[in-house]
Amino acid sequence: MPLAPGSYVEQGMASWYGVPFNGHRTSDGERYDMYQMTAAHRTLPFGSIVQVTNLSNSRQIDVRINDRGPFVANRIIDLSYSAAEALGIVGPGTALVRLQVVSGPNPAVGSFGVQVGAFEVQANAERLRAGLSARYSPITIVLYDSPNGLFYRVRVGRLPTEAAARGLAAQLRARDQLTTFVVRLDN
Repeated sequence: MPLAPGSYVEQGMASWYGVPFNGHRTSDGERYDMYQMTAAHRTLPFGSIVQVTNLSNSRQIDVRINDRGPFVANRIIDLSYSAAEALGIVGPGTALVRLQVVSGPNPAVGSFGVQVGAFEVQANAERLRAGLSARYSPITIVLYDSPNGLFYRVRVGRLPTEAAARGLAAQLRARDQLTTFVVRLDN
């Protein structure tokens, strides 16, 4: 079911990514091109077109979601270099923005989980999974090929709503003292 334009709005910090990631695979499988108007978001469906407004200078652009991230606290979107340049945030590195979905699949439909760790050593990811497996299910390890090498991302749960995943994230933070990120679980 498609989303009505303007029905999804989010405000928070944007950052950008460029050279080290250029040419690497994005989460949707395409090669990242820092000169395209694209972005990474943790929960919006791939292919969503999002209007991004820099709240400090009112510049606006549209980007297509093709990657997952940012996995940094208090950031909601990671823009391509060209998108960041158009919004005037390359120099400062971050900016307060407003996101509004213009078109694409309904962001409420899908499966959601909680990322609780990313490790360069697979054994560390396996150890975390084993430690959590008595209390949570399912727990998956997803391989991510970054410019800095392979990472093993540990994700907990498969829930029907983002709100349910936020509840699980709060439980994991409180009970297990883990840093959490709610993510869309892509096929």
